[in-house]
Amino acid sequence: MKSNALYKKYGGWAVVTGASDGIGKAFATSLAAAGFSLVLVARRAELLDRLGRELGAKYGVEFKVVAADLARQMDVDAVLDATGDLDVGLFVASAGFGTSGRFVESPISEELTMVDVNCRAVLAMTHEFASRFRKKGRGGIVLLSSLVAFQGVARAAAYAATKAFIQTFAEGLRIEMKPFGVDVLSVAPGPVGTGFGKRADMNLGDGAEKPETVATASLAALGRQTTVRPGFLAKFLELSLKPLPRFGRVRMMSLVMGGMTKHQAAR
Repeated sequence: MKSNALYKKYGGWAVVTGASDGIGKAFATSLAAAGFSLVLVARRAELLDRLGRELGAKYGVEFKVVAADLARQMDVDAVLDATGDLDVGLFVASAGFGTSGRFVESPISEELTMVDVNCRAVLAMTHEFASRFRKKGRGGIVLLSSLVAFQGVARAAAYAATKAFIQTFAEGLRIEMKPFGVDVLSVAPGPVGTGFGKRADMNLGDGAEKPETVATASLAALGRQTTVRPGFLAKFLELSLKPLPRFGRVRMMSLVMGGMTKHQAAR
């Protein structure tokens, strides 16, 4: 397994946040198959431990579980402390969640927690790992953006803004880190079939992409692209929206989001 080109470039250990399910779990599985030992980060320790044992038995890799709520700075610090003695070469920031509906009708506490998880925690952890990787002269950073990151989106205004932050951050950071041998990738999928839709109260429909597709396409693009849009739907929507002026993209994506949240009007 450790003859894998990905492992040769970024191995020994990979840190994956949001690893208990969905896209994070798919990343962890792909990386274990490539030979990486794993630091699995999420809130639910029992799910992480089960995943780690399964991947360890199947691929013969080590794993370490860090149960953390990344909305809390003390938990972010705990993740960084737990990885300080490990030869981490790859950081995948896949933890995050969304909200939907009219912004003024959403509890502000939930919106601020989303900013903490989607932006502040990512910024803090990326700063630390980027610093470590620069000293080593190699490393990889994968940040989860979204199709909604490229324009405002009504009924997901704050969520789209958090992903616009990540997209812009990744684009600039990639250029900064390239001279130091550190690769940075933004991943901008469309709807993905995970628990995200349920928590965000969005109906993602039957065309949602598989998490495995997102992970596979992202790892293949790392070091080669600035932004990857995994799956057919993400690429189709990108091509459909590209000719439109920004106000047109805002309008079209707001209509799409309106369709995903129309069930809320019946309440």
